[in-house]
Amino acid sequence: MNQCSACVVRNRAICSDLDARELQALNKIGRQAKVESGQSVIWEGEDSLLVANVIDGVLKLTTSLDDGRQQIVGIVYPSDFIGRPFGQKSFQTVTALTDAQLCVFPRASFDEFAKSHPKLEHKLLDKTLTELDRARDWMLLLGRKTAPEKMASFLLEMSDRLADKSCADNPATTSFEIPFGRQQVADILGLTIETVSRQFSRLRKQGVIDLPDRRTVSILDRETLVREAELQSA
Repeated sequence: MNQCSACVVRNRAICSDLDARELQALNKIGRQAKVESGQSVIWEGEDSLLVANVIDGVLKLTTSLDDGRQQIVGIVYPSDFIGRPFGQKSFQTVTALTDAQLCVFPRASFDEFAKSHPKLEHKLLDKTLTELDRARDWMLLLGRKTAPEKMASFLLEMSDRLADKSCADNPATTSFEIPFGRQQVADILGLTIETVSRQFSRLRKQGVIDLPDRRTVSILDRETLVREAELQSA
């Protein structure tokens, strides 16, 4: 079976504008791969050999400092695109934060395919510009925002990217499951785990969120969360 026809992110991925014939051609150069949590698929400074659509799971982008420390510079969600097409070197290491499923393409083959399919190149440009905007937001989050602002921004992004549907009893409430632990949340936001726990507790006590269990978050008051994040509500 054509794996593209069964892809759960088909309508959001870079291949969403391709017709059936083009999808069949793209399918011939791609393969699906499962990645375990903690496994890296792309390494900073090495040759850019592959690119991939994220079908399921969450991954992180990291870059190394001179003293060996790593800085998380981005988070990748389902339907996002990883790798560097039309480039010789990778600028970040891409590591799975959770078990993940990818649709992987050899970079050289993908480059050739994209050159002859303008709709794919256009979608790739659109994704690149979106990632640029997210990178700028990430710089603001890490460099200037306070702990409450970081937590609010993080929860809003997770809600936007991971929530499948609103709670049945309250359409204004959105629930989602954070796919990793609080230590990883702390690492992502540049905070201590104690600070992360305090922020979760504070937001729960204020009635902004509910925490049905260790991983699940229900946003009860999105407007307050937006104000805390210093974002403009749509």
